[in-house]
Amino acid sequence: MRFAPLAIALVATALPLASQAQSTAPDADEQALLKQVQTDRRAVYAQNLGLTDAESTKFWPIYDEYEKKRQTLEERYIAMVNDFAAKYDTLTDDQAATILDERLEIERKQLELKDEYTRKIAKVLPGKKALRYAQLESRIQNITRRNVYSLIPLAR
Repeated sequence: MRFAPLAIALVATALPLASQAQSTAPDADEQALLKQVQTDRRAVYAQNLGLTDAESTKFWPIYDEYEKKRQTLEERYIAMVNDFAAKYDTLTDDQAATILDERLEIERKQLELKDEYTRKIAKVLPGKKALRYAQLESRIQNITRRNVYSLIPLAR
């Protein structure tokens, strides 16, 4: 079973570089959509944090570093989902166990990364703005995951 809308849906819900199981290179439309999603994500923070110039100077480098590492994990997640999609009709218990291990490892690393960078941001922003950042990050992640999970069928 192919999840035809999966790649576009992942990108459209703020996940980077969704690829089809047979190809790792995003097409031009996916690249354009990815760039827009990344721009919009930055805009959400810029609009909602109300950073001063001094705060911006400290915040954006940390945020950019976090985003780069977060995107690496998102690409790994997409690869795992595409692996599941490719094996969906013939998935064995051993393959399912491997996919489950990968999923749990990715989720653990995502949580560790979020914790690490939220703490870094809390050191350079006032308490209320740091909390607002954490709230925004959680909301974006929750909305993204809800939308993505609704597209992925349960293993059979």
